[in-house]
Amino acid sequence: MTATPGTPATRTYPPSTAGARNGSAALRDTLTLLTLPVLAALALPAAFAGGGTRRWFGGRAESQRAEAQAAKDAAAAAFYELDSAQRDLRISVETITAVDDSPAARRAASDFEALGRRIDEVSQRYIQAVDAHDLDRDDLEASAASRARSELTAAKDELLRAKQELDRFGSSLGPLLGTAETQLARLAPAVERARQALLAASNGLDSVRERGLRADDLAGRLAALSPELTRLNQGAGQHGVAATLERAERVQREAGAIRAEAERLPELAAEIDHRLVSLRTRAQALTTRAGQVDPVLSELRRRFAAACWQDLQHVPEQAARNVEQAELKLREAQSAREAQRWPDATSLLSTVRALLNTTDEAVSAAGDRLARLNAVQKDPQAEIERTRFAIRDAQRLAMTGRTTPDPRHARPLDDAVARLERAIGTLQGRHPDYWHFLTETDAVRQAVARVVTGIREQRGGGH
Repeated sequence: MTATPGTPATRTYPPSTAGARNGSAALRDTLTLLTLPVLAALALPAAFAGGGTRRWFGGRAESQRAEAQAAKDAAAAAFYELDSAQRDLRISVETITAVDDSPAARRAASDFEALGRRIDEVSQRYIQAVDAHDLDRDDLEASAASRARSELTAAKDELLRAKQELDRFGSSLGPLLGTAETQLARLAPAVERARQALLAASNGLDSVRERGLRADDLAGRLAALSPELTRLNQGAGQHGVAATLERAERVQREAGAIRAEAERLPELAAEIDHRLVSLRTRAQALTTRAGQVDPVLSELRRRFAAACWQDLQHVPEQAARNVEQAELKLREAQSAREAQRWPDATSLLSTVRALLNTTDEAVSAAGDRLARLNAVQKDPQAEIERTRFAIRDAQRLAMTGRTTPDPRHARPLDDAVARLERAIGTLQGRHPDYWHFLTETDAVRQAVARVVTGIREQRGGGH
């Protein structure tokens, strides 16, 4: 407002700015009170003399100004809250998109962008409302102040509605954000565990090298992990959170395996040394046992029909070849051990063991054959009774709880009886085929055992 000549200008400040001017306003008011009588005395003659008069603004105009200023302050607070909420939510959305590439995460990012455009529009209307009204003008009229209050209140309401919409959107992100934060929380520890696993593997290799073991293959596997460590150090910002987590877990797993193998290497070396000695001793023993097969075959040829021993004719030659091959593989395994080619040494020793097992079974078969043929030749009735007992036991089981047997059980048991009788018939004559008789009785007992198993399964299952 404008002062009359000779009267000091005074200004009423809106509530929002009065606090900042308390010091200067108090001093000015004090000076005004002190000089007021003098100024009034000087001005009074001029007023009575027909000088200019002052238009005082007060009452409704100042009330409207205060209400407009209050509306402006409320709108500013709403704008600040909306801006802060949008910034916080942007961090949440960026967290989700950094970790999650699912359709739900992409949709959340797209919805946030659309909501941001809506907020920009609301914010622009608020700024325009603030710029359109100068509430500090001295000549602000009541109508202008009322219009400013109305527009600023409308802007505030729009800002509040946008804030509510933003809050609802933020609440809907809960599951996605929780998953993303969980993965982020796992990231740093996972990377650190991978680094520690690599360090432990390296230390493990150093330890076995100090004991004279080279572990070249383990060293090569550890060196192959170096590029992975470089990528881990580059961080999730370059390679993505999910990929970095997967890489860290893989590096930790592989480095852990290298360390475990390195720690077991001295034990493996000792085990290979022991197996070399043991298998060499066994090969020598089999050489001696294989030499005893020929006398066994001679007795079989002399006392039994050809069908009882023809399949064993090749045993001495095959045993000799197998032992020779085993000894060759043992020498190769020894060379691999000396060169510390542990996988090769282990593989060769497995081959030696398989050759010796085969030879052992063949050599044992000749002696077992002679023993069984001697027993059945001396007392064939024992083998017959053993088989008949198995059949009768199965028949009793088949009839348990029944008046007539189930055809599924009766038929194979009847076949077993007939097959046994035929086998007994082969014992007639001057040179019976005892081996055929033994294989037949074995087959009969196996067939009967299958019937018994079937009965028990059916009854156990409620059939």
